[in-house]
Amino acid sequence: MTPVCLGDFEVRARTLLPKPTWDFIAGGSGAELTMRSNRAAFDAVRVVPRVLRGAALPDPAGRLCGTPAKMPVAVAPMAYQRLVHPDGELAVARAAREAGVPMAVAMLSSVPIEQISAVGATLWFQLYWLRDRGLMEELVGRAEAAGCRALTVTVDVMRMGRRLRDIRNGFALPPHVAAAHLADGAAAASVHADERSAVAVHVSLTFDPTLSWRDLAWLRERTRLPLILKGILDHRDAAMAAEMGVDAIVVSNHGGRQFDGAVAAIDALPAVCAAVAGRCEVLLDSGVRGGIDVLKALTLGADGVLLGRPVLWGLVDGEDGVTRVLSLLREELIDAMTQVGCHDLPSIRDLAHWRQEAPAEHDNESYADGLWSTAPRPTTASRSFSSTSSSGSDGHS
Repeated sequence: MTPVCLGDFEVRARTLLPKPTWDFIAGGSGAELTMRSNRAAFDAVRVVPRVLRGAALPDPAGRLCGTPAKMPVAVAPMAYQRLVHPDGELAVARAAREAGVPMAVAMLSSVPIEQISAVGATLWFQLYWLRDRGLMEELVGRAEAAGCRALTVTVDVMRMGRRLRDIRNGFALPPHVAAAHLADGAAAASVHADERSAVAVHVSLTFDPTLSWRDLAWLRERTRLPLILKGILDHRDAAMAAEMGVDAIVVSNHGGRQFDGAVAAIDALPAVCAAVAGRCEVLLDSGVRGGIDVLKALTLGADGVLLGRPVLWGLVDGEDGVTRVLSLLREELIDAMTQVGCHDLPSIRDLAHWRQEAPAEHDNESYADGLWSTAPRPTTASRSFSSTSSSGSDGHS
């Protein structure tokens, strides 16, 4: 059956992938409360459509972290994509190129950045903080030489969260999959042992748990590439990131794969947007499952989103599967924009929204008390995601 929503790709992937691989992709940490809360929080957001706005076919194109994008979406960094398909990251890069969206290449990629770069997609390179500072500098240099447009530093993985599915499965990488950028010590991720995640063992040996703002300043001094911090939830951390001059932050709880008990990412989004006040871009990941979710994130102040697990669901069928996921997502976003009366991205921020926890019937008093909100995000010239449409709008950016 032809998939008609991204969830259809999930059903197919779960059927075709070996259980340990599926659990590694689909699972969260602990009891997976945060992973589930990401979806519940998205589902609770209600958008108030506008009418009679004379909008033609919506255009979701703009710029994301300084580069053109056909929709406000980037492919999230995800490790070991050859677990899902032999072409792995190469297939995803080709699909991202065709879709006109950036792809964040994971430091734990199963294909080297140089090979992925040859595909011709717009690439960001993701970094975890390593104990080996020299290797960090080497990877930054490789990313720059490969033509990457930004560095994405994941700041919420000092150690891998307790992912119980992987522990129960004794998950280890198969012989044909390895961390292409980390030759030294990477073999630890392939050593199977009962009731232990070999990938978590590798992380504990390789990642530096003492990462601090001082380290980020060290990195800022060594590259001219835009810096994106991924894993921000607290508005105070967001304000500090903006103050130190990062180019973008990603509001994220790692898809529920780290601290099980963290706030849902989209619940943290409005306060983060208010704290940065337009000084840097704000992206969101964790729980995005369709075009309506993209629209909701933009309504609450995000400049764009990162798409994670659905890309891997499509990757079961290689480049064609990922292409269909991204194409369907764009189709859903255009449909959602049409339904709510928005012809471009800035007009989305004019939409009011509320949350399902509010009473179903609103009286005048509850309306006045703020159950409904437009909450437009402050704008400055430094924000780089803007619509490429030249037509007028009765909204505002």
